[in-house]
Amino acid sequence: MEIFEALKKRHSYRGQFTDQKISRQTLLKIAEAAILAPSGCNKQTTEFVIVDDEAIVSKISALPGANMAVQTAKAYIVCLVDKDPKPAFEGMSFEVEDCAAAVENMLLAITALGFASVWVDGWLRREGRSEQIGLWLGVPESKKVRIILPLGVPAEQKAQPDKLPLGQRVWFNQYRNL
Repeated sequence: MEIFEALKKRHSYRGQFTDQKISRQTLLKIAEAAILAPSGCNKQTTEFVIVDDEAIVSKISALPGANMAVQTAKAYIVCLVDKDPKPAFEGMSFEVEDCAAAVENMLLAITALGFASVWVDGWLRREGRSEQIGLWLGVPESKKVRIILPLGVPAEQKAQPDKLPLGQRVWFNQYRNL
């Protein structure tokens, strides 16, 4: 799939997945897209755990309050960041940006490969879900589960929601060309 086609087709899929599994080769290809993302000062701060073990998948999918994609995922990619990020440049850390860039690369790769996912963040931050998943995955105390991507073959096809026209969000040289 060409890059602009993937950009246009990518959307947050919160629906049910089919029972089709995803091969480890495909999961590694998606993870490779993550590590190819830019990172502040090339620190490459985000790490990843691919979850395809049925027992762990079942535990994550059973956590309360999960959307249908989390509940029916066949695998997850879990993104880890440092709890106490180290400065990369002039006292600034870019771990949030690094993680976001990696996640977007993976979402585009997932779309291009014919799968679907949704960026799961807020749900993790409540009721100790991030910490629980971290325990199940053996994540060290110095790291935290920041994002998970539930993966699967979508049971229904959905289109990307309409976006505002370019002319309402993009200008040359001055905001709204005032």
